[in-house]
Amino acid sequence: MNKAKCIMVQGTMSGAGKSLLCTALCRIFAQDGYRVAPFKSQNMALNSFVTRSGLEMGRAQVVQAQAAGAEPDVRMNPILLKPSSDVGSQVIVNGEVRGQMSAADYFRMKRSLIPEILAAYHSLAAENDIIVIEGAGSPAEINLKADDIVNMGLAKLVDAPVLLAGDIDRGGVFAQLYGTVALLEPEERARIKGLVINKFRGDVEILRPGLAMLEERTRLPVLGVVPYLPVDIEDEDSLSQRLEGGSAVKPLDAAVLRLPHISNFTDFIPLEQHPLLQVRYVQSPRQLGVPDLVILPGTKNTMEDLLWLRQSGLEAALHKLRAQDVPVLGVCGGYQMLGEELADPEGTEGGTPRTLRGLGLLPIRTRFNAGKRRTRTGAVVCAAPFAGAALEGYEIHTGSTETRGEPFCTLADGTPEGCVQGNVFGTYLHGLFDTGELTRQLVDFLCLRKGISPEHTALLPMEQYRQQQFDLLAAGVRRALDMDAIYAAMELERRKTL
Repeated sequence: MNKAKCIMVQGTMSGAGKSLLCTALCRIFAQDGYRVAPFKSQNMALNSFVTRSGLEMGRAQVVQAQAAGAEPDVRMNPILLKPSSDVGSQVIVNGEVRGQMSAADYFRMKRSLIPEILAAYHSLAAENDIIVIEGAGSPAEINLKADDIVNMGLAKLVDAPVLLAGDIDRGGVFAQLYGTVALLEPEERARIKGLVINKFRGDVEILRPGLAMLEERTRLPVLGVVPYLPVDIEDEDSLSQRLEGGSAVKPLDAAVLRLPHISNFTDFIPLEQHPLLQVRYVQSPRQLGVPDLVILPGTKNTMEDLLWLRQSGLEAALHKLRAQDVPVLGVCGGYQMLGEELADPEGTEGGTPRTLRGLGLLPIRTRFNAGKRRTRTGAVVCAAPFAGAALEGYEIHTGSTETRGEPFCTLADGTPEGCVQGNVFGTYLHGLFDTGELTRQLVDFLCLRKGISPEHTALLPMEQYRQQQFDLLAAGVRRALDMDAIYAAMELERRKTL
């Protein structure tokens, strides 16, 4: 039986760039002719994905699988935690909901999941040449180390060599790396094969004296200084810088409401590629202004985020915009909010049974229950003015919605889906802009309303755009890292690339 080699990327903190480095390594190893799979034993994120087998996994490992040229597989992310409050998460194991747990309850039971983690890992290792493992947060969280299943605890279980990455963009990278190494046990330090400085801007020669001192004090080699690369790779969670808003000024303005529990905002990355459309994420009526389009995205806690819209003044602002006939699009949880009523008789979302008035912009009613719909499907939009646009996407939501209005699209099996009333559109379908067809028709519609000429620029389908960005990422990281040392750490011979 084949037994894959592995390499693990740990970071000095959340947001140090572990996901991006793992994505780059997946692409590099695949380019070098190896069969590669990503792996993260436990992921905490609200951006998730439905596999072909109808199971749920974290988006970061989906992106890494795509970079490796592999089909996303739930074994790549056996545990997914989807925060639904400050102290609780939905726990998903092997793609299925295991339950809603408080942080304390999950902490007490997580070691019992080790057999399932190892079963997933070893199954992947039997089918691949290299497993690229991503850690989480920092391995030096001394209050969590005793029951660790995602950093050094996992590295020990699968005997993984480790690369430790620090984020120089936030400052203090030498303290990050030295302090992390210093807090590790001797056997943990021995697993680290090299340090990586990530997100560097400027002349690397300026760093040389500091690198030499860091190597002397940690007794570990610095295997590379990775520059801040101008690539566009889908983000894992709400730490994403794209949510902070861009400075680009374009003729059309789309405002995405940045809900407290926003999820799957990756749906809107294709819109950002259009030369005429600016996409902003907003949290207040002042930021909202008067855009050409308002988007309500998905959320892990629809009821709480609906109340937040109400309390923040965004609900009133949205109704004022609708009085001016500004189009509104709701996706998944955002679609549910647009309805007349949201009922949660079992307390599925927050533990307390309740019924809330919706935004009242669509003739729909949603009732939550413990079941979750997970499916991938094609669809064709039937709603004017986007009729005929072919979509490829997935549904992942709790709750069922009854509608009295016209459908937004027709699914591949002929089922009507979503709802439309005037210029308000709602759908459960994530990934609806990936094919590019709806993007083009949406921009044409907004241009017509604003009296400007649409630019029929040839837009790359999202999949082709992703592959292009993976190649750019891999090229930049390959130049920056000592790949010979990384292959040696895995005890694997480096193949000659074409």
